[in-house]
Amino acid sequence: MLRLLVWCTLISNIDLSNVNNENPVVSTPLGKVKGTTSTTILGKSIYSFRGIRYAKPPINELRFKPPVPVKRWNHVYDATKDGARCPQPSGNLISEDCLFLNVYTTKLPHANSKSKQAVIVYFHAGGFYSLTGSSELEGPEYYLDQNIVLVTLNYRLGSLGFLSTGDELAPGNNGLKDQVVALRWVRDNIASFGGDPNLVTICGYSAGGASVTLHLVSPMSRGLFHRAIGMSGSIYGNWPVESHQFNLAQKQARLLNCPDDTSANIINCLKTKPAEDLGNSLSGFKEFRKDPILVWLPVIESDFGQERFLTDNPIKLLQKGDFAQVPVMAGVTTLEFAGPAFDVVRNASLLEELDKDFERIAPIAFIYERNTENSKHISRELRKFYLGDGPLNNSSLSGLEKLYADGVIGFGVNRGVKLLSENSNRPVYYYRFSFKGRYSHFYLPGTQTPYGVVHHDDLIYMFYISQFFPKFNVTSPEYVMVKKLTTLQTNFAYTGNPTPEHSAELDQVHWDPFTKQNKEYLDIGQKLTMKKDLYENRYAKWEELFPLP
Repeated sequence: MLRLLVWCTLISNIDLSNVNNENPVVSTPLGKVKGTTSTTILGKSIYSFRGIRYAKPPINELRFKPPVPVKRWNHVYDATKDGARCPQPSGNLISEDCLFLNVYTTKLPHANSKSKQAVIVYFHAGGFYSLTGSSELEGPEYYLDQNIVLVTLNYRLGSLGFLSTGDELAPGNNGLKDQVVALRWVRDNIASFGGDPNLVTICGYSAGGASVTLHLVSPMSRGLFHRAIGMSGSIYGNWPVESHQFNLAQKQARLLNCPDDTSANIINCLKTKPAEDLGNSLSGFKEFRKDPILVWLPVIESDFGQERFLTDNPIKLLQKGDFAQVPVMAGVTTLEFAGPAFDVVRNASLLEELDKDFERIAPIAFIYERNTENSKHISRELRKFYLGDGPLNNSSLSGLEKLYADGVIGFGVNRGVKLLSENSNRPVYYYRFSFKGRYSHFYLPGTQTPYGVVHHDDLIYMFYISQFFPKFNVTSPEYVMVKKLTTLQTNFAYTGNPTPEHSAELDQVHWDPFTKQNKEYLDIGQKLTMKKDLYENRYAKWEELFPLP
């Protein structure tokens, strides 16, 4: 009888009759979930469960409120297609009811298998105001040739996710609290999909990478993950981290013809507006070209009795050791934001405006404090260092590329790597992604020739991005990088070390953790190579202008 009970418990997680069918059904603590099957590049079966609700719809009275975890259901949940995107300026299937996640696995639990796989939870890019975790941008066909469980998710964007008025009506950070609720869902449910809740790696890109660095210091996230991969995004640099963004709340109100005088009037009026109008209002926040690249940012929450995501400046929390002690991987691409620089230099009126009004525009474009004497000093120093003393012209492109790259991404990543390596008892792995393939997120105008290795280009080798790129196979020139990048990350997810042993597929490289003394990083190019002092001369200038507290 005891053996029978044990056997029944082991198989209760899954409807075994459906494992090999097109629609597998898994039993979770929340209820049964029906998915679909597909295949990886190497032909392994992927069990996909898409559009799983992890929180109640954040609509009506729940708009601008913290997420509420989903309750148990009694029916078989249909997880055969992606959930809606959160409101944003463009895209298909947009709805305020958007708090969904996708789970992909190749090994569902059964009676004869007790092994659990490492889990990678991915937070999407998009500046905290766009994009999605759905399968057309984060297809699992490359990752799932590794032995992992992959989770992708949506979180609220723009004012719907980040409205912060500095009082109890909108303390802020709801989009990041969405991510926390998703991580709690993973903790409680991922074993049903063959994942190990005690071996969770959070990974994110750009705004998602910044999210990873925020989870490291958030008390809400503590214990929910065991490794962290922050790609091309960090909160530890020059981005302002304030206690509220009331000025943005006022601007959002004016854009939708609402009063802008008090928090209550702003929020009460905005609650009456269609969610699509809030998402489509993004262009109203742009001040120069499409800048600022980041509009809504996380805030330090005052204590109004709520569960607080961020309790102090993230840099201060690192300095005093108040963060999750887990292995970290972080890095940048070679050129990052070459596209915006190219747009400015090719547009005579934009270039002239930047030239004549650099002190005002630079903080908007490169994301640092505004309207102070210190801000003006920073702008003058950055202009001289990157662009010289003369007028801006076509020859300014190279310097402007570096300025965008370092201000928006690079300096924050570099400072974060240094601070973590100094204050953590776990290793920190630093990289630069320099592999130039046939495809890119930015081509030379009028061509299909990649300009360089820019922001998002490493994602091409992690996910099948069917909306923009063809699917690679084992004979594609890109497959070598697909294999290298997913192997490095899988090794890291399991062991906390991306190169636990020498291997031919990883070019026999040993990736040494970054330290203040060695300043080493892995160059992820045609060949994996250890190098030193990544852009140290450039980052030193930012360290001078943004001294640590």
